[in-house]
Amino acid sequence: MNYCYREMDNIHELETKPIGSLLLQYALPAVITQVISSIYNIVDRVFLGQYVGALAIAGLALTMPIMNIIHALGSLVGVGASSRMSIVLGRKDVRWAEKILGNSMLLTFFFGFLFVSGGYLFMDKILQLFGASVDTIGYAREYMYIVLPGMFFTTMSFNLTGLIRASGYPTKSMWIMAGGAVLNIILDALFISVMKWGIGGAAWATTISMMTTAVVAVAHFLSPKSFIRFKRHAWQPKLYIFRNILLIGLSPFLMNFAASFVVAILNRRLIHYGGDLAVGAICIVNTFGSFMVMFMLGLCQGMQPIAGYNYGAGHSRRLRDVYGLTMKVSLVVGFIGAALAVIVPRLILRAFTDSDELLDIAVPAMRYLNVMLPLIGFTITNSQFFQSIDRPWIAIVTSLSRQVLFLVPLAFVMPLLVINLGGDGVTGVWIAGTVSDVLGAVLAAALLWSQRKVFQPGYVAPERRPRKEAGPVVKTDIRSR
Repeated sequence: MNYCYREMDNIHELETKPIGSLLLQYALPAVITQVISSIYNIVDRVFLGQYVGALAIAGLALTMPIMNIIHALGSLVGVGASSRMSIVLGRKDVRWAEKILGNSMLLTFFFGFLFVSGGYLFMDKILQLFGASVDTIGYAREYMYIVLPGMFFTTMSFNLTGLIRASGYPTKSMWIMAGGAVLNIILDALFISVMKWGIGGAAWATTISMMTTAVVAVAHFLSPKSFIRFKRHAWQPKLYIFRNILLIGLSPFLMNFAASFVVAILNRRLIHYGGDLAVGAICIVNTFGSFMVMFMLGLCQGMQPIAGYNYGAGHSRRLRDVYGLTMKVSLVVGFIGAALAVIVPRLILRAFTDSDELLDIAVPAMRYLNVMLPLIGFTITNSQFFQSIDRPWIAIVTSLSRQVLFLVPLAFVMPLLVINLGGDGVTGVWIAGTVSDVLGAVLAAALLWSQRKVFQPGYVAPERRPRKEAGPVVKTDIRSR
């Protein structure tokens, strides 16, 4: 058996291997990757706080919204491309998968150029928009001037590691990201603590580590051992491929983009009713909630290539099985998180603060905002599943409903209602979070019911390309290609 056939075996197992072991094989590296990704947001702060000072951390904090937008752009292309690749590989169409690879890179180049050039042209205005002062703008500017080109490699890394996972290499995708994180830590220690480069050292550490990650990911698709590779035909721009990638990727992009918008609104409502301590309370409470959601997202990322492949291949029973198993595990994780938040909230929150005044505000917030974690898991799983089966608009509605459609208006209405009932406005904001979780899950359930046909035997996934370009769908084992 030659290299190409051996590499195809990795993707072929998506329709042959037992669902339980397959989900573990794909989900565990994805969960670990989620943890690793968070390291990039922590390491720089630790070293700057220890070796540079508080103003440097404040300057770095000003860049976080920009970094979040860049991550959102990475998910726009990366999630869309990997979801589409899983579906077309289920159709046994390697040539179409190669086109997705090449066209996703073209999109990465386009968005990277747009963002980097715009960032340099409007640097000070952007930083001032996010609250830069005379004391902090110098740190933020120094960091962004160095790290902006590296953000192009960040979006490329998100895209390519997702495609590596979708083409049958979940563990390799994890190790590529892990290697970048370890390199970032080593370079932070060298540039900041040893060479005393300050915030510029943090920027260079991030840029070099992400460039290295991107180069290693590119090398995977240049290797003759990979059955999905960069081919000349793959670089021909195809509008239908651009559209398919962007439509599916629009859901995580809008979710990440809207998260910053929603946090800003909630912070303003909490300052109005409870002051700075209320904002501090939601910050540490969300840290716990985000940790639980991280596991759910990693689990769903493991589900996506399995679901997408079997959806494209027409294996409705395996599609139903992987959805059902993912949902069960996600609900279990949610119940564990909710139980901890309700039963021992003060014990958990003590890890973040020793202030009794802050804890008195954070404990009820911990309960209200995390008691519905099982329903949050239900909504997240359905949103990710809709991406996997090429239902972009339904995925968008599902992912945005809980925070934007329900939470934003409830954050204004519920405090007034609670105050009229004799309570306080801060509790009203917490309750708004609980109610929005319930409503979001109800809407997700209704949307899932509307798409129940995908689980029916004999269902055939529609092709998302012009008929003149559609080749025959090969029904035989992928190794026969």
